[in-house]
Amino acid sequence: MAIQHNSEVKFKIGLDENKVPEEISWTAQDGGIDNAPSKAVMISVWDHKKKDTLRMDLWTKEMPVDEMKQFYHQTLVSMADSFERATDDTKMSATMRDFCEYFAEKLELKK
Repeated sequence: MAIQHNSEVKFKIGLDENKVPEEISWTAQDGGIDNAPSKAVMISVWDHKKKDTLRMDLWTKEMPVDEMKQFYHQTLVSMADSFERATDDTKMSATMRDFCEYFAEKLELKK
């Protein structure tokens, strides 16, 4: 099947003199997002030739630790959901969600 449409997601990272992120913004026009600010981003890309994951994790100096913990928790939950959609492996997805509950409990994220 021929490609009918191309879509882009762009990240703009403002760095200080030591190349530490000061500002992060992103644009995804197909999603209605235009230069939206963010304090953290995680990107994973699958290299099918090397059978390896390439990753980029960035956060600004202004990202509070409590929000970073929440960001990780929500990312883990969304990975469990995505894993289930991608593999239809409900048993492992449930195990991943159990870990997410444990993670949230240990970090006292649920009040």
